[in-house]
Amino acid sequence: RFSLGVVASIVPFNFPLMVPFWTMPIALVMGNTMILKPSEKVPMTMGYVADLMKQAGVPDGVFTMVQGTKDAVQAIMEHDAVKAVTFVGSSPIAKLVATKCRALNKRCTALGGAKNHLVALEDCEVQGAASDICVSFAGCAGQRCMAASVLLLPPGSHHDELLEKLVAKAAAIQPGSGAGEMGPVIDQPSYSKIMKYIDVAEKDGAKILLDGRSWKDQKGGNWIGPTILMHKSREDKTMCEEVFGPVLSVYACESWEEAVEIENANPFGNAACVYTTNGANADWFLTQFRAAMLGVNIGIPVPREPFSFGGLYGTESKYGDMDITGDGGMEFFSNRIKVTSKWPLQRRKRAADEVTNGSNGKTDHANFAGSM
Repeated sequence: RFSLGVVASIVPFNFPLMVPFWTMPIALVMGNTMILKPSEKVPMTMGYVADLMKQAGVPDGVFTMVQGTKDAVQAIMEHDAVKAVTFVGSSPIAKLVATKCRALNKRCTALGGAKNHLVALEDCEVQGAASDICVSFAGCAGQRCMAASVLLLPPGSHHDELLEKLVAKAAAIQPGSGAGEMGPVIDQPSYSKIMKYIDVAEKDGAKILLDGRSWKDQKGGNWIGPTILMHKSREDKTMCEEVFGPVLSVYACESWEEAVEIENANPFGNAACVYTTNGANADWFLTQFRAAMLGVNIGIPVPREPFSFGGLYGTESKYGDMDITGDGGMEFFSNRIKVTSKWPLQRRKRAADEVTNGSNGKTDHANFAGSM
């Protein structure tokens, strides 16, 4: 393997430390230098990391940060020295970045949005499922690409108990940044977008099991509490589009097949999960889901290293080449060089290469240098 040279990572606001550490360590270990463009919404975090890298002795120019918005991204992609670009963010921008890099014959992996579906079967362990679903949709104020967005309930007697426990757990979450608390969403545009989805769902006839709009008068941020919606129609806008907030849409299906049909029909392909205590049931759903990262009783099925992170090719969750971590990252940040060789036949006697095999007296003429 050989390094590419100069590579770049364009990272989102929601994980200003974690996402750069998906790419930067692999890129540098593979021998590249890196340009990082953090989100303009959280520009400071990686600045502290850059200072630490300087103190640790990383040479000047090995790691560089560029601040900015659209113009900075454009300049990074178009610069002749930049050989590869990674991007994590919304699907429309991921598509634009991947298309631009392709046109410039540059390597690119661009990860977009998600609409992740959870399916809770009748045989699920209700207490554990309720806790995990709550963490999945409300953790990080729902502003992460692996967050649960839709909970599908095939026929079963557990629905009322599961929803009761789920609503109780979500309702117990308080605004704040401590244990058992949830912070605000990132900014006013995000707040307005999420509130609109809740309003539209209510107008479309969804029953509001838990209304996070009650947090709107909190001071010092854009506050929306955990929200749980019970939908009558699988076609509701909030059921189908990425909300990117602490909102969970719930829908009672007529069958397992309908649950899979709903999950398969969404244009994204990031994650899906089934809650069950039966291995055969889990296996059936794992072979039917259309997503790249699947969970069994795990609502945030992020694969651990050495397995790589990334959505499904051919969906709005992923554009470009390979995954962004693990072996996918190793492949992305390096070139494989294939060497084919042929050595001339050595004609002279090489007694040192002749080895007698035991007591049968036969001689092995292989010299292990390519000649016989």
